[in-house]
Amino acid sequence: MDGRFEGSYLGRDASLADDARMECKICWWVYDPALGDDVWQIPPGTPFSTLPEHWRCPECDGARDQFMVLAEPT
Repeated sequence: MDGRFEGSYLGRDASLADDARMECKICWWVYDPALGDDVWQIPPGTPFSTLPEHWRCPECDGARDQFMVLAEPT
């Protein structure tokens, strides 16, 4: 066991669809590729899997590989 949360994608970018919405397991902030991320200056249309390795949650500074895949769009 590596100590990571079971619901996270564990950093496996290849397993993510380009339109996958991802939720921070700490603060519940949602990364939506259709919106991008203003804080990190990530343009709309950027898949989570192509975010820079140093990217972190803009709300709580949570690690990128600890985000969880949201099953359904809202």
